Amino acid sequence: MNLILATAQSLLRTTLPAILRETYQICFTLFKLMIPVLIVVKILEELGAIPIIGRLLEPLMTFVGLPEAFGIVWASTLLTNIYGGMLLFFPLAAEHQLTVAQVTVLGGMMLMAHGLPVEVRIAQKAGVRLPVAFCIRFFGALLFGAFLHHTYQLLGWLQEPVQLLWQPEAQALTLAAWAVQQIKGLLMIIAVVMSLLTLLRFLRWIHVERLMIWLLQPILRFLGIGSAATSMTIIGVTLGLSFGGGLLIQEAKAGHVPQKDVFSAMLLLGLCHSIIEDTLLIMLMGADLSGALWLRLLFALLMVAAANRVLSFCDATFWQRYLMKPVT
Repeated sequence: MNLILATAQSLLRTTLPAILRETYQICFTLFKLMIPVLIVVKILEELGAIPIIGRLLEPLMTFVGLPEAFGIVWASTLLTNIYGGMLLFFPLAAEHQLTVAQVTVLGGMMLMAHGLPVEVRIAQKAGVRLPVAFCIRFFGALLFGAFLHHTYQLLGWLQEPVQLLWQPEAQALTLAAWAVQQIKGLLMIIAVVMSLLTLLRFLRWIHVERLMIWLLQPILRFLGIGSAATSMTIIGVTLGLSFGGGLLIQEAKAGHVPQKDVFSAMLLLGLCHSIIEDTLLIMLMGADLSGALWLRLLFALLMVAAANRVLSFCDATFWQRYLMKPVT
């Protein structure tokens, strides 16, 4: 009984305040990045930037075997999020006869490159230089799209017409409704971050975190990710870059994670994150699980491993000048 009371007192006096303090620090950092970017993106959206970007992306669609008209779908995804791209996808898909392979290609690109104004800034805050963070997401998505397109075409996979089983309702949001939606999203981030910090402390307390690191050590070594970044990387891959990146920023600021580990982790998260929610969303479009999950995961792992092998020959000056910057 005394042990239970002592544990409860410790939770109330030290653990809970520490979790609240860390939650505030992480969310404050994230919100400083996200809120201005969300406002700017909304202004650009209202000014008609998405169709313009869509037209610029049209030639790239043929590179991955898609009709040029779907450039606007990816443009909306790049600027806003996957939901924004889906809203434009369904009306267009009803006008074009797409194969499952084509939808999987588009879905794979949307999974790798979406919400760039926010997520690239998060990577930058973690220490990755902005142009590098952008190129990882944008050109990584293009390369993955081309890889899927040629793989499916060469093997004759998924060439049947896609069946659109679901279509979201298009809703014209007023500015007030948009603001409420964003506030709800930010409040959800606070709740998730607090839950994650609580879970991480619990896993450390019961020593499961050590077990996870030990089990993943061969893969982490292959990817060039140190044990200090393991938990944040797992969170990012499963739940999303904002959550994993937010935790990683905090650890990088404290000097707990070496810069090269931060780069490797952010490279992996840039190419493969939120493998649960985002994958399910893309599958609602009619994409196949092979590209939405398995080949995406394989592609990301191989790209991170290859990048680390190449970059291992670069000196510290190259890293500081071109890849990483001090975390502030």
